[in-house]
Amino acid sequence: MNLQPGLSNELTLVVQESDSTRALGDDTLPVVLSTPRLIAYLEHTAHHAIYSHLEAGQTSVGTLVNVRHMAATPLGMRVRFRAEVVAVNGRRVRFRVEAWDEVEKIAEGEHERFIIDRARFEERLAQKQSSA
Repeated sequence: MNLQPGLSNELTLVVQESDSTRALGDDTLPVVLSTPRLIAYLEHTAHHAIYSHLEAGQTSVGTLVNVRHMAATPLGMRVRFRAEVVAVNGRRVRFRVEAWDEVEKIAEGEHERFIIDRARFEERLAQKQSSA
């Protein structure tokens, strides 16, 4: 595993109905990019910033999200998500995350991921499920 500060990734997409607040089942909300979807795309962007640098059998899971969603983005508008590694401490990786729509910066914050052995993780999940 060769993770260093400065590794980054970007993802660009067009906001769809499935990304909206209404897709969450609440039609009292305006039809804009939802905060949960924004967070999911930032996590996805961060994961893919480091994934190709992990060893075989490893992946990453999110452990912390601290993001300000500063502006609404309507359906059909393009959004660019960016994640950059700012610190690596063993298997813990901290990112600066940001997002912009076609007009302005819409989000900023920090995200943390933990590097895991996928097989071990899934084994523990199976044990947890069987004990429930």
